[in-house]
Amino acid sequence: MKSTLLTIFLGLILTSATFGQKTEKPSGKPKLVVGIVVDQMRQEYFYKYQDRYTEGGFKRLMNEGFMMKNGHYNYIPTYTGPGHASVYTGATPSTHGIIGNNWYVPSLGRSIYCAEDSTVTAVGGSAENGKISPRNMLSTTISDEMRFASNKRSKVVGIAIKDRGAALPAGHMGDAYWFDSKTGNFMTSNYYYDTLPKWVSAFNEKELAKKYLSQKWEPLSPIATYTQSIADDNEFEGPFIGMTSPSFPYDLPALMQDNGEFGLISTTPYGNSLTLDMAYAALEGEQLGKRGEMDLLAVSFSSPDYIGHRFGPSSVEVEDTYLKLDREMEKFLNYLDKEYGKGEYLVFLTADHAVADIVDYMKSENIPAGNFNSRFILTQLRGFSQAQFGEGNWILNFSNEQVFLNKALAKEKGLDDEKMQRQIAEFLLGFEGIKEVYTATDLRRNEYLFGRKNLLQMGYNHKASGDLLLILEPAWLSNSYKGTTHGTGYTYDTHVPIVFFGWNIQPGSSSRYATVTDIAPTLSVLLKTRLPNGATGHPILEITDKK
Repeated sequence: MKSTLLTIFLGLILTSATFGQKTEKPSGKPKLVVGIVVDQMRQEYFYKYQDRYTEGGFKRLMNEGFMMKNGHYNYIPTYTGPGHASVYTGATPSTHGIIGNNWYVPSLGRSIYCAEDSTVTAVGGSAENGKISPRNMLSTTISDEMRFASNKRSKVVGIAIKDRGAALPAGHMGDAYWFDSKTGNFMTSNYYYDTLPKWVSAFNEKELAKKYLSQKWEPLSPIATYTQSIADDNEFEGPFIGMTSPSFPYDLPALMQDNGEFGLISTTPYGNSLTLDMAYAALEGEQLGKRGEMDLLAVSFSSPDYIGHRFGPSSVEVEDTYLKLDREMEKFLNYLDKEYGKGEYLVFLTADHAVADIVDYMKSENIPAGNFNSRFILTQLRGFSQAQFGEGNWILNFSNEQVFLNKALAKEKGLDDEKMQRQIAEFLLGFEGIKEVYTATDLRRNEYLFGRKNLLQMGYNHKASGDLLLILEPAWLSNSYKGTTHGTGYTYDTHVPIVFFGWNIQPGSSSRYATVTDIAPTLSVLLKTRLPNGATGHPILEITDKK
């Protein structure tokens, strides 16, 4: 009896010691957080192609995760740079400062790129694609706050074909890798490392981009089965250089030379495959989520945006892209199950913006729509301003539907800045396609709580934005004649997925209005970190306060 009790006692001690040695998972936290941003994904795509999705990809996220079905961007303009920054900071451009992909800076006399940094140099890729960092983003991200919460023991890795899709989500304290269209490799800058980590070099040695581009892009199924799309050969989409029609199949080796060499992969579903290949390599190379700390992998799928711009949201190409991405997503979730365990990792999925329909296609269906010729408007603006205010370069820049006035010249001539803004605003309202014009003075003086004025104000940065801000009519797009674009505050550009899945997430959905700036605060509450320092969003209570 004593021998039996002693054996049990020793067994309990050994068992306790064994449990004490396990350090894979921090108490009460997931092993790994995976942030997924699908560039240019409408919420509609969850439903539009649902019948053809696998059970383990997007359907699994919908069925086993929690989805905010009425998720939106809460500012103008809806572009890639501001979108990624807003998701991860929990703030709008008025706070985080990324007011566009590019924007004009009067003091420099030129436009700057949202992720440009002249103080850094390329590592592992071409020199012209290496001057990249997150320094233009003025607030912290949830990825930064995760690192602070662990005294920088947590790792953060951002991966995307687009540099801004990697650098902004990775925050100021993470690592970022993006695709170099010149070399076909993933690269970084010396903001992050002086040399590429060994696992990245090993990944590049596989030359996967070259292998993918040695194939044709053919549809997953016969064209006749793509019943959610318009005819494959049509007059609305933009064909690749060297092709007379925008239709399958696409002979990628033959198209490479005239369509960006390695950069061509971004406008095919293979860009998504390559991105996930790099994600797997990062998980294994950095041992993310397997070191006893909670780590974050930020993945942005850039290819749907390139494909959507060229072919539009009603195309066979977009439908094929999402059917293939769904299958990639199923493999990815199965991999995470195997490597980390079901319920041991946390995933959120959203988009950086949605997309408008092609203008000429909408016209063909008798929907009011139009192409806004910004070059013509700029010419008219310059003529009007000289007639009103005298000779001089009064209009410094017109971009992103914003007008930058020559304030120094106005001061020199003794002109009232506010009166100038109002006169030009009235002039602009006379043009077809312009719905509303707001002055910088009004946006600084007034607080708008609802409607388009509020969206515009949330995207307005006092130091960086222009002097007049335009809102076009619904379905009007700037200089879009083949293919399409985005950037407005209308629902076709703002309505995007917001889905949480995995660790501590109960299945369900809500039709309540929510915004992408709620994602980071929700993560902060779930992960017990500080909120990003500029966050203006709120935790999604249906997720954080579950019963």
